[in-house]
Amino acid sequence: MTPRELIDVAEVPGGPPLRLVRHGGDFIIMLERNELMSSRMRGSEIALGTMTCERLGGRPAPRLLIGGYGMGFTLRAVLGVVGSKAEVVVAELVSGIIEWARGPMAALADGCLDDPRVTIRMGDVGAAIGDAAVGPAATRYDAILLDVDNGPDGLTRQENDGLYSARGLARARAALRPGGVLAVWSAGTDPAFAKRLAQAGFAVDEVRVRARENGKGPMHVIWFARV
Repeated sequence: MTPRELIDVAEVPGGPPLRLVRHGGDFIIMLERNELMSSRMRGSEIALGTMTCERLGGRPAPRLLIGGYGMGFTLRAVLGVVGSKAEVVVAELVSGIIEWARGPMAALADGCLDDPRVTIRMGDVGAAIGDAAVGPAATRYDAILLDVDNGPDGLTRQENDGLYSARGLARARAALRPGGVLAVWSAGTDPAFAKRLAQAGFAVDEVRVRARENGKGPMHVIWFARV
């Protein structure tokens, strides 16, 4: 059996540290004993990017907010389908995640962080959403893509609970342009969260996708909530 190799540890403001582990040719980011993400199980993260962009209907210059970077699969998927006039803001709280993307996982990043369409905003994605919600129309987003926990609860850190509360969803709705999409990734279903999305005034589409690109692996959930 191939042993797991600890590559590095990254501190999470207000939460337990993350560990980057290599297992054979795969990378895994772990929070305590939980596998937050794996380079082998990337199909649903890619789907988060491509399926969100599909729902934007070919807007010529979309502005998107991705929180957080993870292993970059969602960002790369978005960049692969949006045009040259798109703007993609990546909000990442953990500086170590970006350091890993430029270091041991540089091959996975494939230069996406240096794409001229990409802006890295170090900090809480909730703050980025809040700024857009109260700012001028030009600061709002066509889509907000959230993959910062294993579902709509603050697993990574308790403060993230606010993203999925009624107040947080109202703030996200205010940060979106007309017809915009809030997309939330989850390791499993959550009827209470789907209900909160509807109560916040979103039209909700709950989609189940396989974790792996080959259509295998566990089933994950993505909520697409349209203004």
